[in-house]
Amino acid sequence: MSAPPDTMLDIANLESAYGPVKAIRGVSLRVMQGRIATVLGSNGAGKSTILKTISGILEPQKGAIHFQGEDITGDDPSRIVRRGLSHVPEGREVFPLLSVRDNLMMGAYTRRDRDGVVRDLEAVFAYFPILKERAGQDAGLLSGGQQQMLAISRAILAAPSMILLDEPSLGLSPRLTKEIFEIVVRINRERGTTILLVEQNANMALNVADHGYVLENGRIVMDDTCERLREKDDIKEFYLGMKESGSRGERRWKRKKTWR
Repeated sequence: MSAPPDTMLDIANLESAYGPVKAIRGVSLRVMQGRIATVLGSNGAGKSTILKTISGILEPQKGAIHFQGEDITGDDPSRIVRRGLSHVPEGREVFPLLSVRDNLMMGAYTRRDRDGVVRDLEAVFAYFPILKERAGQDAGLLSGGQQQMLAISRAILAAPSMILLDEPSLGLSPRLTKEIFEIVVRINRERGTTILLVEQNANMALNVADHGYVLENGRIVMDDTCERLREKDDIKEFYLGMKESGSRGERRWKRKKTWR
């Protein structure tokens, strides 16, 4: 079945592996234009693998990836960036010996619209004023939260239609996490940038996203609007820390019935 016309990203039956170890199995998901979608799951579930496969870092063994109606399955990462898809990796991965400004300009290396680059540079400085203050400082001297701000800003400098955002709250304080997510929502609303968010902080992710997917052992076991997901007993218990009534056996049976 063909995807709706406002589909930004369409993934069908995707499988990827690290050597003999299969990390994702038959993953299918869609992200609609202008929306925020999130993938939830525990460590090792395969969340980051999905993003790496979409952005071309990891070659899929099976399945198809369509971005804005074009097949990008197995494309080179540089071509995927030029098509308008930026990846903010887990762990930030800034260039520590380059200045903040040079890191940002690395994000714009595929662009030829000089005026547009200047506008976007001013835009990210408005989102994150601390980056403007420290524009000449080596990126490796920034705090973890500031490096996350830099990584997101570097992605914006590529002028993407869509951003893949991997664990933006990793290692950050609750205050900084809240600040980062507020800016993510602003980027989505003010710039119209579609976002696929991988995040272990389920409460925060479900608050900002429109649609959610739950990943277990490399497979999508549930998907729905975030509003509906927040009301599901399994999500409440295992991701939001809200205990469910009933015996342990009843909860196990309910989980099996709901997820399979």
